[in-house]
Amino acid sequence: MLSRVARPSAALRRGLATSAQNNAKVAVLGASGGIGQPLSLLLKNSPLVTKLSLYDIAHTPGVAADLSHIETRSSVKGFMGPEQLPECLKGCDVVVIPAGVPRKPGMTRDDLFNTNASIVATLTSACAQHCPEAMICIISNPGLDPAQVTVPVIGGHAGKTIIPLISQCTPKVDFPQDQLVKLTGRIQEAGTEVVQAKAGAGSATLSMAYAGARFAFSLLEAMKGKQGVVECSFVKSEETESPYFSTPLLLGKNGIEKNLGIGKITPFEEKMVAEALPELKASVKKGEDFAKNFK
Repeated sequence: MLSRVARPSAALRRGLATSAQNNAKVAVLGASGGIGQPLSLLLKNSPLVTKLSLYDIAHTPGVAADLSHIETRSSVKGFMGPEQLPECLKGCDVVVIPAGVPRKPGMTRDDLFNTNASIVATLTSACAQHCPEAMICIISNPGLDPAQVTVPVIGGHAGKTIIPLISQCTPKVDFPQDQLVKLTGRIQEAGTEVVQAKAGAGSATLSMAYAGARFAFSLLEAMKGKQGVVECSFVKSEETESPYFSTPLLLGKNGIEKNLGIGKITPFEEKMVAEALPELKASVKKGEDFAKNFK
């Protein structure tokens, strides 16, 4: 007797195709840290993530085991130590890197540069080798993100190089000059405010985890074809004299589709950009020199 092989219906075939398109493997490098754990939790809870790959130098099997009890569609696996990093990265679509040593009271971000730059350089080198097609998101200090407000934050990631474009805020807002100066200063020093409030027990980890997850979700949605996804990020740029500069970016299937630039800004904001450039260019040069000599 000849048997007939059942063929899936058109609806089922469409469902299988959609399921394949929605498969995404995301890795978190530094998953056991103060940012990495809540970031991993947020990613585990997202339907955009099919496989969640967690890496750190310690404790990741425990973090992964804990997250595996959350009843979402994504599977989660922990990897620990440099020898397991290649397997962690294999097949990744997006890699989010919150890894690094936290800042303590009295420390500047510059104090942490060499240590954290070495960590990020090592991890991104591994990404280049083991998942060269993956999108890489490196977490730095967050900007302003209330649920109903969008403010582009351009420039850099520290102190006066953080430039919130309140003139481009949506919905539109208007502040007297003295309030504008105070608000801008508080945004620029938000990380230091948290460091001081935690009194040596940590830095701004939960808010940074949220920002990292938000960026990863935006990138995944854009890679899957969603139109009009815009996020600010610090990238190679020709917008100013600084070789790298944070501006709003239109995200797409290939990562950055278009740098939307600085746009129209006020004289107050123009002054902030001018004051930020010397420090920003010096920081970029320090990073480029480090990269040239990194082995």
